[in-house]
Amino acid sequence: MQIVSGSPNMTVAASFFMRRVGMFVNMQLYNLAVYDEMWDGDETKMYFGAIEEYGNKTVSTFVAEDDWISVDENEHTDAIKNILVWANKMIRQIRTVTSISPLTLWENIFGFLLWQYHVMLENPATNDVARADLNCLKDDMTWAGISTTSLFAKYLNGREPSEILNTTVRTTCCFSKDVPGLMQCGFCPLKN
Repeated sequence: MQIVSGSPNMTVAASFFMRRVGMFVNMQLYNLAVYDEMWDGDETKMYFGAIEEYGNKTVSTFVAEDDWISVDENEHTDAIKNILVWANKMIRQIRTVTSISPLTLWENIFGFLLWQYHVMLENPATNDVARADLNCLKDDMTWAGISTTSLFAKYLNGREPSEILNTTVRTTCCFSKDVPGLMQCGFCPLKN
């Protein structure tokens, strides 16, 4: 099967790919909160490969170990902003080959953040830094140049990650139902 730019298959592939990129974004925010480090590598040295996961081939992100840098606690805001700018750059690049909604792509990232911030906020060892980083993600200023308001705050809709963890919080479908071997995601707004 040939996938043509702008085709429905391209939209599904783009969404699936962005879910995997969302895991990488989530891992960066986790490492920032827990270890005060983030990825700051050369994008040309980042690569993606197929691995088997739960019996299906899927995409994984690979980066060089020496591309992680230490971040002072007082620099978390700038680090979070840089992570969001990088994610936005990925979203803009994906949208050059398909007309998928940028909101769908952002929600593909946010689903992972819900779980991770739920876990970190429940842990006394990470609660304080997770709260500070979460507040940064909800701050409109962090999103300057990407959006006029915090897309993550809008996604949370005034609630805590733990409150909406197992609810239909998405407003767009991620198309996982259209990926061979996967099912409709549990947070799909199109649920029957």
